[in-house]
Amino acid sequence: MSWMNEPPSWRVEDDVLTVTTGDRKDFWRHTHYGFVHDDGHFLSAEATGDFTAQVTFDGDYLEQYDQAGLMLRADEENWVKAGTEFVHGGLNVSTVVTRGHSDWSVASLPRTGGSFAPVTIRAIRTGDTVNVQYLDGWGSWRLLRLAYLPLGETCRVGVMCCSPQREGFRTVFRDFSVSPEIPGDDHA
Repeated sequence: MSWMNEPPSWRVEDDVLTVTTGDRKDFWRHTHYGFVHDDGHFLSAEATGDFTAQVTFDGDYLEQYDQAGLMLRADEENWVKAGTEFVHGGLNVSTVVTRGHSDWSVASLPRTGGSFAPVTIRAIRTGDTVNVQYLDGWGSWRLLRLAYLPLGETCRVGVMCCSPQREGFRTVFRDFSVSPEIPGDDHA
């Protein structure tokens, strides 16, 4: 795996990746805000054909738009990031699909005992389709997004984190995997 926009601080210990973001880093293209950012932190490897990528993670969410999760990427104009995003004091599962312009969808996550529990998310790539799912608190996979996204035969897949309003967002990633196995096509 290699970094795109290596963060100022990161380490791997016992297969756990801990990342601390640089100042005002993000992935976004044009829509609504008008700007283009392609400087978020992304640790990835090449993947070919159909696959399932999965990771469990948590973070020290504090500022608006602190975010972490998975990313699948063909190039700067064609990618998806899916995971969590801190918005207006609450944590959401979030997906941004970019095909020249970014779009954004979110769904609220509950707090557990005053804090946020770790989140497990997976992205299932089947041809030009990406099926994004998250594991709910009852052990069931929930559909977050089913998107058309032509990534080419080979793309980059890995973990990403961003902090568009600050520096120093710490994220801990566990159990990252990329597998050729595709769960049944029940959309979640």
